[in-house]
Amino acid sequence: MAADSEPESEVFEITDFTTASEWERFISKIEEVLNDWKLIGISSGKPLEKGVYTTGAWEEKSDEISFADFRFSITHHYLVQEPSDKDGKEELVEDALPLPMQDLLCMNNDFPPRAHCLVRWYGLREFVVIAPAANNDAVLSESKCNLLLSSISIALGNTGCQVPLFVQIHHKWRRMYVGECQGPGVRTDFEMVHLRKVPNQYTHLSGLLDIFKSKIGCPLTPLPPVSMAIRLTYVLQDWQQYFWPQQPPDALVGGEVGGLEFGKLPFGACEDPISELHLATTWPHLTEGIVVDNDVYSDLDPVQAPQWSVRVRKADNPQCLLGDFLTEFFKLCRRKESTDEILGRSAFEEEGKEVADITHALSKLTEPAPVPIHKLSVTNMVHSAKKKIRKHRGVDESPLNNEVLNTILLFLFPDAADKLADGFESRTSTPAGNNPPPENEDHNLFSQFKSAPPDSLTYKLALCLCMINFYHGGLKGVAHLWQEFVLEMRYRWENNYLVPGLANGPPDLRCCLLHQKLQMLNCCIERKKARDEGKRGSTSDRSPGGTSGDAGKGADHSGDNPDKEKEVGKSWESWSDSEEEFFECLSDTEDLKGNGQENGKKGGAKEGNKEPVNLKPEGRLHPHGKLMLLHPGEPLYIPITQEPAPMTEDLLEEQSKVLAKLGTSAEGAHLRARMQSACLLSDMESFKAANPGCCLEDFVRWYSPRDYIEEEVVDEKGNIVIKGELSARMKIPSNMWVEAWETAKPVPARRQKRLFDDTREAEKVLHYLAVQKPADLARHLLPCVIHAAVLKVKEEEALEDISSVKKIIKQIISHSSKVLRFLNPEDKKLEEIIAQIMSVEAIIARARSLKAKFGVEKCENEEEKEDLQRFVNCLLEQPEVSVIGAGRGPAGSIIHKLFVNAQRVSAVPPLDEELRRSGSSEERRLNVGAISDFPPPTGREVILRTTVPRPAPYSKPLPQRMYSVLTKEDFRLAGAFSADTTFF
Repeated sequence: MAADSEPESEVFEITDFTTASEWERFISKIEEVLNDWKLIGISSGKPLEKGVYTTGAWEEKSDEISFADFRFSITHHYLVQEPSDKDGKEELVEDALPLPMQDLLCMNNDFPPRAHCLVRWYGLREFVVIAPAANNDAVLSESKCNLLLSSISIALGNTGCQVPLFVQIHHKWRRMYVGECQGPGVRTDFEMVHLRKVPNQYTHLSGLLDIFKSKIGCPLTPLPPVSMAIRLTYVLQDWQQYFWPQQPPDALVGGEVGGLEFGKLPFGACEDPISELHLATTWPHLTEGIVVDNDVYSDLDPVQAPQWSVRVRKADNPQCLLGDFLTEFFKLCRRKESTDEILGRSAFEEEGKEVADITHALSKLTEPAPVPIHKLSVTNMVHSAKKKIRKHRGVDESPLNNEVLNTILLFLFPDAADKLADGFESRTSTPAGNNPPPENEDHNLFSQFKSAPPDSLTYKLALCLCMINFYHGGLKGVAHLWQEFVLEMRYRWENNYLVPGLANGPPDLRCCLLHQKLQMLNCCIERKKARDEGKRGSTSDRSPGGTSGDAGKGADHSGDNPDKEKEVGKSWESWSDSEEEFFECLSDTEDLKGNGQENGKKGGAKEGNKEPVNLKPEGRLHPHGKLMLLHPGEPLYIPITQEPAPMTEDLLEEQSKVLAKLGTSAEGAHLRARMQSACLLSDMESFKAANPGCCLEDFVRWYSPRDYIEEEVVDEKGNIVIKGELSARMKIPSNMWVEAWETAKPVPARRQKRLFDDTREAEKVLHYLAVQKPADLARHLLPCVIHAAVLKVKEEEALEDISSVKKIIKQIISHSSKVLRFLNPEDKKLEEIIAQIMSVEAIIARARSLKAKFGVEKCENEEEKEDLQRFVNCLLEQPEVSVIGAGRGPAGSIIHKLFVNAQRVSAVPPLDEELRRSGSSEERRLNVGAISDFPPPTGREVILRTTVPRPAPYSKPLPQRMYSVLTKEDFRLAGAFSADTTFF
């Protein structure tokens, strides 16, 4: 019994060995990812063509895996290739090498200029990298490295994947990778050495060959020949023989006015935008024994190298004038100060104390309070203004000196040049800029950018402020010029002088708001001038009734009447000369007595609807020509009408908000209709005054012909007659047209209340201008400055003809038109546009720098000149450019001269002494031929390849490869060594 009970008392424990460990789970995840990416099985592909690593497209896909709680990213890098034709493809040989092993020996893509480092070191078209996911994580211990290598080796064996798998070890900046590639019975190990200090015996070819051979450990006595590819890179940093022609901006702030012509933006780099030229001399196919390169002698003469290629290193953010102008102007947008704060309290606040004149006292009443600028006479305006400014700021403190200020004002207001000769009479005819420039793509940019037309006053003002901000006083200079500009605007309003550089007509809503405001001021000046000048009013290009009375009121009107201008002239003679509003009451009470407004009820054809014929017709423009009044049978006259009030976009928005606030109630809708029908009512009153006895049908036939429907009917006698009636919408009881017609009195346009109160609107514009801060001003004008910068860049690019720049300019225009069309665009988006313009300027500056260095313009042979131009364009657009003819071609001989000149300038003897003292074997052995022409190479790259059996003499011959790079502070060996895993 005791024996039976004994086993029961023991604890029986089962260890489940089927439970996966963290390591096994990690390997399983690697296999899962390889399966998902379909990297299992035999890798197939065509042999690589020459240069495909540079011209082809590289792609990558990533995933994340983890070993316990340590996260890794796994990334597949591959060259996108066309799918191979399976039918035409030869059957794979049973023991064919995996594709990556074939790539190790391919010489068509050595030293690709732009590729992943593993592509450059091993020549692979496809590989997978496992690296720590976090940037600051690193696999440092040897045991962990070995664990990862074991993991990928097992994963490759389990899946049959033939794509090389790499693991990144050590800190990421060291770019250290170890990896493995497996095939049927073969394996390649990827190993790496990275040192800061280079052992002397490995600075030359013979030392590297020794490493390579010892690493292969080939058991064969006559070792198969090793093929070599060598590249030496020389850097040219000293452009002593070329002086960069662009003057720095500081050199232009001298006594001369502007240094640059006002109205033109500067362009170009202030420093050489090309900092270095890298020349790579390559020997692509050498066999061991052909060249000697050891610690005492070298055959590697760069001039004799069969291949030359060049790349240029661009200066980091070179200072460019156009970019600086844009950046500094954009900074204004963030300033908070007002003009008064910048220049001190208003320069004109004491003017009234000095001039004891009743007109100055009264003028205070007529002007808006925030604008403390008084009416100034023609003779003393500029003088007194400057005297007051000097009194407040001191003569020397004035931000802009007189010479600069006068130059700018004459540039902005060219008509002022005639002031002395003609007393400004010459500038009262028409504003400058009436003849629009030819309609081309560049001219229409203003509508896309919502800026202003080139050569308009707003556009010129933007350029002047941009220049003032950069060269003449910065923020204070901008505030000073703006103050002078506002003075000039008020002066022109008070003296009826049109503002030059603005197109005729109402404000153009395609332009920026500031441009619209200036156009609105011009409209006010024109109206005021037409009213004040009396008989000379006909000199105005637009007279009320011209467009609205004839062409604008219907499609069925007669042509231009030869007496039209005379009629207009006569009609305007009797307009009021005062600046008060038009009389709303009727002045000719006797003539208008008993005009029977109560008779003008609805009932179109009835006798009671017509106006009494005893009224005297007034305000006629000319007979219609085709239409007759329905009842008196007299000719229908087109009346002189008031033009609708011009509006800027902010006024339109304000009006739309007011109308929207009225709501949808019947009362609100009625009030909204009354507000919108002010122009219709005015036209009805003018029509009634010009056509006594008329009815609503007469007005509709002229004003809106589509609302009068005519049809042929047969009367009692059998004759076909035309019968007309109002449209259905006009017959709606109490509709707006009928109500307005009943309300309208026969009042000619000259005695109606003004639809457009030019006095009030002009004062509103002048107040708006006066209260603008420099920051507001910069915001308004930034689209104009960007517009000007784009035009400047296009103009400069046309001289160079760089295809890549053309594409970028199109992108800038597209981007800008999306951003600038909105009010107050985001600063970030504006900065992006400015950065794009700056990048284009830098590219063009680089093109000019390279053209100067390679003497493109000086070349007399046309064929050579074209070759050089093509070469320069390629340098800008490609990472590395081959030099046709190597050192003996036209570009090669120029590069050779550049290096020779740089070597002559450098202090050779001291350098030699220093090298002798340092005992550098690299420098001691380079003592012949091209040594005087070229400096020591900055970088040495060597690729060694061979095919040998490893590890035993009877093993399968497999590819072996070692890449070496040597720079001043870096030495790297990257080896790929293959071994036979079947016969070893």
